[in-house]
Amino acid sequence: MDKRFFKIFGLTEEQAIAIIDTPLEQLEDASDKYIAVSHLINFPTEQSIAALVRAIETSNPDELDHRIVRRKAVESLGRLQAESTLPVIRQCLKDDDIYTVENTVWAIGEIGTKDPEILEEVAQLLDKPGQIYRVIIHTLANADYQPSLERVRKFTQAEDEPTRSAAIATVCRFTGDYSQITEVMALLQSSSVNARRSSIQDLIDSHYYKAIPAIARCPVSLVFRLRGLRMLLDIGVPSGEITFTEIQPYLEQVLYDHPNDLDLVHEYDLTPVLDFVINELYETDFGRCYLATKTLLDIYPQEAPAALLATYSDKGYNDYGAHYHVMKLFGWLKYAPAYNLLVENLHNREPQFQKSRAACAIALGELGDSRAIPELKICLNTPIWDLKYACLLALDRLGDSSGREICDVYDGLRLRDGDWLIRAKATSTQ
Repeated sequence: MDKRFFKIFGLTEEQAIAIIDTPLEQLEDASDKYIAVSHLINFPTEQSIAALVRAIETSNPDELDHRIVRRKAVESLGRLQAESTLPVIRQCLKDDDIYTVENTVWAIGEIGTKDPEILEEVAQLLDKPGQIYRVIIHTLANADYQPSLERVRKFTQAEDEPTRSAAIATVCRFTGDYSQITEVMALLQSSSVNARRSSIQDLIDSHYYKAIPAIARCPVSLVFRLRGLRMLLDIGVPSGEITFTEIQPYLEQVLYDHPNDLDLVHEYDLTPVLDFVINELYETDFGRCYLATKTLLDIYPQEAPAALLATYSDKGYNDYGAHYHVMKLFGWLKYAPAYNLLVENLHNREPQFQKSRAACAIALGELGDSRAIPELKICLNTPIWDLKYACLLALDRLGDSSGREICDVYDGLRLRDGDWLIRAKATSTQ
């Protein structure tokens, strides 16, 4: 699991534990305890786990600030996969707070258990009104708890699309009958971004490799699509069910992430003005961002560079979603004056801008400036697989094959790059 985002608070383990053990009413800010229980994810030690257990056991579920800490403490124990705490976590399944119950079910799934009594308690929540059913179904599916089949089946007609998607996929997995999986695939084109994201996860969990071309064209952030394709590759290639060569075009299509390669679900009734389109790059639904990107390329190719530079200076530099789209657009627009900005952001190590680094690599390849070759080769030393892959694509576009050699040659007794997918790309003919 990627833990880079959990290190932003700067507390030591001892400081976090001390805050947890301080009564909430004695703290200057009630959010301090929430921060402390969040931060202990960085310390997989017995004392941290014990402190998180105390945070659960000493909280008063009747008070909001206590409930919030309780929820987060359960989540942190799940992230730490603290199996010894299952008896404590399990008690939270009885909470009246549905969000605590949601976190508890999720934590049980993260820790992993085959205990039929615990799984049955989770399954019984499907009969309890007002719960957040998707996470319950997802946890039961991943635990392969077959006795929940008929209770899950009831939700295959649920009005809520993410819940329906999870239920259909789980019934398919439990029964081996995948005739309904097309209903999950149809949700890749839902107007709801949450439904689109959820359906990708359900198709991954179902190991439904035939969905890969449709996942590649789904208008959600490439983070969700790349994660899906990578997980399916890591499962399907070793098992022999798919090959890298078969999936490579779809993987690279996602990394290039051109709006023409997506099945967009939004449209404009009238041609929008430039300012409106630029503001759409800040939408949390990337489907809208991709429509805006396509509009800038198709309708405003001359005016777009200046507008993109302006929005970057105004607020785009600090908004990781818009930042990504701005970087990628400079490449598609062949805007050579953006070269220095792209190089700067190629090396931006702030975690929230990770996907922008790969976008910068692709954009530099599109600019065709050979000065970028050494900059791209520097990034081949990163542990971030999609950035390395994007750099290889960009180097290919710039006519340089030395990046492939760096990733594939032997260094002593081992391959220079430890990621099989990067080695596969380095030795491919595409």
